Amino acid sequence: MKAIVMTTPGNPAVLQLAEVPTPTLKRDTDLLVQIHAAGLNPIDTKLRQRGTFYPQAGPAILGCDGAGAIAAVGPGVQRFRPGDAVYFCQGGLGQQPGNYAEWAVVDERFVAPKPQRLSFAEAAACPLVLITAWEALYDRARLQPGQTVLVHAGAGGVGHVAIQLARLQGARVATTVSSAEKAEFVRRLGAELVINYRQTDVVEAVLAWTEGRGVDITFDTVGGPTLGQSFAATQIYGDVVTLLAPDPATDWKPARDRNQRVSFELMLTPMLQAIESEQIAQAKILSQCARLIDNGELVIHLAQTFPLAEAAAAHQRLESGGFLGKLALVMAD
Repeated sequence: MKAIVMTTPGNPAVLQLAEVPTPTLKRDTDLLVQIHAAGLNPIDTKLRQRGTFYPQAGPAILGCDGAGAIAAVGPGVQRFRPGDAVYFCQGGLGQQPGNYAEWAVVDERFVAPKPQRLSFAEAAACPLVLITAWEALYDRARLQPGQTVLVHAGAGGVGHVAIQLARLQGARVATTVSSAEKAEFVRRLGAELVINYRQTDVVEAVLAWTEGRGVDITFDTVGGPTLGQSFAATQIYGDVVTLLAPDPATDWKPARDRNQRVSFELMLTPMLQAIESEQIAQAKILSQCARLIDNGELVIHLAQTFPLAEAAAAHQRLESGGFLGKLALVMAD
């Protein structure tokens, strides 16, 4: 099969199209999936730059997110049959092959039926960001109806999903953006307060919006100085959830003084730690999100697709930023 292979860390040029053996079923619950599209995520570029979590297992095929059609099933498979369309977040961290490839083998417990109203490319753009936003808001922050939420970088992959999930829970949403185009985009998704952080002080805007209290929940998808800024924008006893490792310069005193609960969200933990119960739980999140998508309650914005062979160009686009939503690789028929 054709796949994008990385033999050494480096710039996008290390991603090379190659012929590799097609994977085969190994466990009774395995599915052989013909991949039609693979989502691109920032974790992919980080692994390409610094190496995978399992460098001894190289060469590596990146790509956690995939969508495709089942070609064969193991004897113990109960939920799926050949021809079913599925989407999932599995592989791509270095230990097992990812989805920058024409075929993948995935345990049936870790996949979900593809949303019917989405193309394979749109579906492939979904899994990691859906699970991340869901876990951050619903599991870490325990979002309740009527609460106020600040989502940093609301026009991004995780951000644009988080705005919608917060609104579906009955929350009021503020978000940060960097352009008028992005401002219009997030307003369509339901954001009530849109802050262009290049023109307006974010904390001042949030405090004015909340009559000086601060929001109940801040979701930091950016990291760096944004985490410290989040403490000031969040009310006493509020929640701050971040996706990034804190900068060593982060001042934690405001969070302590406000008695805030600070949580970390890394949706890759179940895969990295081989926690099967949590991987199953994440597949259930994807099933729930598929229903929301098919009901028209949740949308995924796919900004651009690239052929599999142009994975290097796709990484360059991802790292340059400035686009709305997500990017994906598509396989040739």
